[in-house]
Amino acid sequence: MSPVGVPSLRVEREFFEGGAGVVLACDEVGRGALAGPVSVGLVVIDAGVRRMPAGLRDSKLLAEPKREAMAPRAASWVRASAVGEASAAEIDELGIMACLGLAGARAFAALLAAEEAAGTASELADAPLLLDGNYDWLSPAIEYRARVTTRIKADRDCASVAAASVIAKVHRDGGMRRAHDELPLYGWHENKGYSSPAHFAAIGEHGPSPLHRRTWLHERSAEAPTLFDLGVG
Repeated sequence: MSPVGVPSLRVEREFFEGGAGVVLACDEVGRGALAGPVSVGLVVIDAGVRRMPAGLRDSKLLAEPKREAMAPRAASWVRASAVGEASAAEIDELGIMACLGLAGARAFAALLAAEEAAGTASELADAPLLLDGNYDWLSPAIEYRARVTTRIKADRDCASVAAASVIAKVHRDGGMRRAHDELPLYGWHENKGYSSPAHFAAIGEHGPSPLHRRTWLHERSAEAPTLFDLGVG
């Protein structure tokens, strides 16, 4: 048994031993942020997968420099990977749960395109898919058949899901840094769109930006007593 916090391929190998040709794995990042998209990472591995990269962990357990260094290693370790996103505007319009599915469907479409280009897309049909958490928000959103298995702490315990989490996190963080370069008022290069006193203070001073989830700001204002009514509908 692996030490706590160190993922392994035990669950994935159980699927392979059960006859699966490939295993897909999925994780989301940005679900609880005030600004920016929600991002969903999706990877596929096959039975020939090698030992996971040394140091691979759930993205939340890696310091930013280690995540940045791990992402390309994780991407080259899996057979294919993709990240899909749903924007802050879409989250405001549709709600976060629907947008998890929307981002997941976009990631799945990109992954399917990569597999089609490689001539291996048929292997994804009815393949097992490991999804972090205890609720399947992905199956209703994707048309391609996949056998979703939810697993609490899969990003911590399953190497394929940890890889998906790192790839998605580094992708989203890069987008938030680029957004900061374009609009350096909210400290997104540091907070990546998540709640912080400085982030709330900047919203209070400058008002919300197009990248903010406006429907969330009133809900989260209790986290920052100095945040005044922003006039957000």
